[in-house]
Amino acid sequence: MTTDPLPILELTYPELATELGRRYGRGAYHAAAIMAAVYRQGLDPLQAPEVQSSRRLAAALARDMAVDPGTVVDARSSDGVVKFLTRLWDGETIESVVLPMATHLTVCVSTQVGCRMGCRFCETARMGWRRNLRVAEIVGQVVTARRHFGDGVRNVVFMGMGEPLDNFDNVVQAVRVITDQRGLDVAMRRVTISTCGLDEGIRRLAGLRWPHLRLAVSLNAPNDRLRDILMPINRRVPLKRLMAALDAFPLAKDSALMMAYVLVPGVNDGPEHARQIAALLAPLKARINLIGFNPLSGENGYRAPDEAEIDAFGRHLADAGVFVCRRRTKGQDLAAACGQLRSQRPSAAAR
Repeated sequence: MTTDPLPILELTYPELATELGRRYGRGAYHAAAIMAAVYRQGLDPLQAPEVQSSRRLAAALARDMAVDPGTVVDARSSDGVVKFLTRLWDGETIESVVLPMATHLTVCVSTQVGCRMGCRFCETARMGWRRNLRVAEIVGQVVTARRHFGDGVRNVVFMGMGEPLDNFDNVVQAVRVITDQRGLDVAMRRVTISTCGLDEGIRRLAGLRWPHLRLAVSLNAPNDRLRDILMPINRRVPLKRLMAALDAFPLAKDSALMMAYVLVPGVNDGPEHARQIAALLAPLKARINLIGFNPLSGENGYRAPDEAEIDAFGRHLADAGVFVCRRRTKGQDLAAACGQLRSQRPSAAAR
């Protein structure tokens, strides 16, 4: 009998049933009980009556099972927004955010410790890249959010630390687990993956044929010259390549691509930029999510726009025929707003 770890948080219901059969001669009945205990009841799976009724299975699971979403070591809240810090098995830490919406909660999850994309206005980028998160570490953030900060979590956005498509396989498996109806049961239309523009990852994601999955793209500049400065990934994937990948991405009839545009006064907020955005997005079914830059360290020399500057650029976009949504900043006083997440380096003792 195998003694390899059984990573509960990394398996969908069918995968768990298959593993239980392969390892212990059990199947769907016990898989359903374990999933319910972990995701619905907030229990240790060993406490499930269906597991307790079999002493051999309970003993085997106690030996093999791995359910480790990490440990919440800090949580701060303001106006309904919660930012929590999770310490992982190796002492690294990640930040996640729970955001209140009109009828539900959204959890913003991280996919990497740090990031290697180097965007000029992002605090996570200043950390550099340390490692990818495992599937269980991604799923664990949703489990933690529901268990400790509100069972009304219905939306999951992959917009925290890291570039999701730079950790493609683990992110995709995490989506499968998160949307599993026997588990967290988050509808695919309530899952959003954000990317800075990795066209190869976008094409791989398109190949999965998940039209209800929402895709968000950090645009932030309407031409290659400016985007090269703000987002170094553009030197590898210029806008023409990115737009071609987006044009091939499958969308549900009632869905659109979300193009995030972080407004930096005096940098990317001119009327000409609005006109260039309109021309760039004309072939696509897309909308602009307009976000004011959220400074933290102040070392990049940029400042936050005021409300008048954001409203003015929004009008320029609308006049140019762009469908624009203003995303109101939440969690700025917690350093939990867009572009502000970062982690603490573990001490030698923590390692």
